[in-house]
Amino acid sequence: MDVATNLRHIKQNIEQASKKSNRNPEEITIIAVTKYVTIERTEEAIEAGISNLGENRLDGFLEKHEYIQDKASWHFIGTLQSRKVKEVVGKVDAIHSLDRFSLAKEINKRAAEPVDCFVQVNVSGEDSKHGVSPNDTLSFIKELEAFENVRVVGLMTMAPHIKDEHRLRRIFKQLASLRDDIKAKKLPYAPCDYLSMGMSNDYQLAVEEGATHIRIGSNLVGS
Repeated sequence: MDVATNLRHIKQNIEQASKKSNRNPEEITIIAVTKYVTIERTEEAIEAGISNLGENRLDGFLEKHEYIQDKASWHFIGTLQSRKVKEVVGKVDAIHSLDRFSLAKEINKRAAEPVDCFVQVNVSGEDSKHGVSPNDTLSFIKELEAFENVRVVGLMTMAPHIKDEHRLRRIFKQLASLRDDIKAKKLPYAPCDYLSMGMSNDYQLAVEEGATHIRIGSNLVGS
């Protein structure tokens, strides 16, 4: 199916989910995850009205960025090795996978101005997932005060790929609650306004539970 049709369908679902939770659908940023698709398909997404692209592999990101440049805002959503930071900083609008002090240190060193970062939290506790544990998130964010070029704009999590709606909601609620706690601290370097959560299989639940950024690949651009 073409991207424009997929996008229309996703927007309808977001409107329904927003209505259920008394939210404004305009608050939700759709990030098209383009890691498995061609440059041509990525361009089709931009033509359909997508203005935010997400990549989680450095090679794919650099290849697409070279071609597409600033026709869209770029989000790096995958695990980022410290030694690769220099290839990403200055090209992305946000990094969704800040999960360790050494990475923050490298971002701070390589950036000429503050970089919008989401702290990745491993809410589900799965060994296969990266991220700071929920219990350590606040202390981790407090440590980031040392870095003037790291701005914590929100929290991110990856929920397990399951159909258990109750468990998914619990994960999303926990991240939202954690975000609220940090936001209430009013840390100048960590406004923590946003929640990056929800993918193709669970984005409607994520929106109902407060997601501001949803990362959609297969349902939007295909796989």
